[in-house]
Amino acid sequence: MDYIRKTMDSTFLYKLFDIPPALRDKKVEVIILPAENIVGENVIQKIQLGFVKGPPLPESFFDPLPEEDLLAWGL
Repeated sequence: MDYIRKTMDSTFLYKLFDIPPALRDKKVEVIILPAENIVGENVIQKIQLGFVKGPPLPESFFDPLPEEDLLAWGL
């Protein structure tokens, strides 16, 4: 994948971007990457994070903990 990485003065970027105050009048690093090929503008990519595929959770999983367990955890 081709890319461009350049350090430059942020004053050159005022015409292109709304620069946050913390980055104004400073040297910044600019990285230009090719855009992904998006079929539609409203495409949402679904990502499943941190879960192993398995049987669905029982409804009781979402029930509140008993009072004694809450007290044991100081909640």
